[in-house]
Amino acid sequence: MTATNQGEVIMWPRLVANKILKKRLGSNNFVTDFPGNSEDSTLLLETPSFDPEKPLSLSPTTPAPKILNHHKTRHKYKIFVSTWNVGGVEPRDDMNMADWINDTSCDIYVLGFQEIVPLKASNVLGYENSVICSKWNSYIRETLNNKMNYPGDKSKDKNGKSTVEESSNNSESHDYFQCIISKQMVGILITVWVRRNLRPLIRNPSVSCVGCGIMGCLGNKGSVSVRFLLHETSFCFVCCHLASGGRLGDEKLRNSNVAEIMNRTSFPRGPLLDLPRKILDHQRVIFLGDLNYRISLPEATTRTLVDSRDWNALLKRDQLSVELNDGHVFEGWLEGSIKFAPTYKYFPDSDKYYGSYPPARKGEKRRTPAWCDRIIWYGNGLKQHVYDRGESKLSDHRPVKSKFTAQVEVLPSLSLMRGCQSLCLSDKYDKISNQFEVPSTDDRFLCQPRSSSFRT
Repeated sequence: MTATNQGEVIMWPRLVANKILKKRLGSNNFVTDFPGNSEDSTLLLETPSFDPEKPLSLSPTTPAPKILNHHKTRHKYKIFVSTWNVGGVEPRDDMNMADWINDTSCDIYVLGFQEIVPLKASNVLGYENSVICSKWNSYIRETLNNKMNYPGDKSKDKNGKSTVEESSNNSESHDYFQCIISKQMVGILITVWVRRNLRPLIRNPSVSCVGCGIMGCLGNKGSVSVRFLLHETSFCFVCCHLASGGRLGDEKLRNSNVAEIMNRTSFPRGPLLDLPRKILDHQRVIFLGDLNYRISLPEATTRTLVDSRDWNALLKRDQLSVELNDGHVFEGWLEGSIKFAPTYKYFPDSDKYYGSYPPARKGEKRRTPAWCDRIIWYGNGLKQHVYDRGESKLSDHRPVKSKFTAQVEVLPSLSLMRGCQSLCLSDKYDKISNQFEVPSTDDRFLCQPRSSSFRT
């Protein structure tokens, strides 16, 4: 063994230990357009006084008074969710993301990536490449904010071209769509964008990373989960990259990864201990990513059925569908009907499946087509309208995308709250209080600042 190799052996445990510690200590940090204090710090606010000269206002991070909870109504928001294994390929300068992000009507965009960097040892054990992360976010920002027409939010430059209006205050993003969370773990990246007028309604954003790769703990495989509250409803999105392998029984490794992610993902409970902590504690949950489940058929049979576009015959042997139906994994979860071709594995910059043409060389691994890239959901209040794939040829995977409508519980409007304020200050309130016993309230409202963050 050479001196160099001896040094590598000595360094390996140290690198692994540092990587594990770094993941545990840094898992709650994320990138956002809205820098603030650490989520671990808290601020307690007194119950607002009813001053008739001042309008009633609540911080976006402050829950509304509990006395009005029984007046909650429901709103609906449109959510675009997509996953894409980009195979370690950086976004190209001439790349057109319009095929991938082609729906312009949604309120929230949740975009998950796998392998934004090649999964080699230097990337798994080293520091995350934030340059690649920023590059993807820049393309997303440009796509969401430049291709759409927003009434009242655009002006014409001297050449007559529409541009998003700039504000004199440059301390905060004034894009129509803004990033509330972006988190990377090795090759996994999840980034969440919302309409600007929706952003103040988002509370308690947080992230949780789980590594399931090398030694069962490193981030070449695993998940990055994000959670937040929209109005009074909790959302959790889990972007993952599960164990690979096309051999019989490899689906059990993926099932084990899912169990690890469910057990080890944990979010802060907040100082009042009233925030959901585990994935399934949330009211609306969506799982997206390269789940890597394959089709349990001989390769020749699979290719023949793919060529004939017999999706139903293939889905009967699709490992995720079988495992889900048998209750071995994702019990109680739902997936929409798959009516698109398998998304893996293609020759890059080609619409030909790997191994189909030209014939594989001797000793070269073959890859049978499969629906590796999936989006599934859990909980009531979510309705899927679109489940489809994109056709970008950047990598050996095709992106998968979905559109949901989500029901969200909403507290009464400020106008109703001001009406309650006026009632409490009027003579009528004194008359009512004489007839009924009104319990005193000394509720305190929690304002949980956003996690430490940076402008993308």
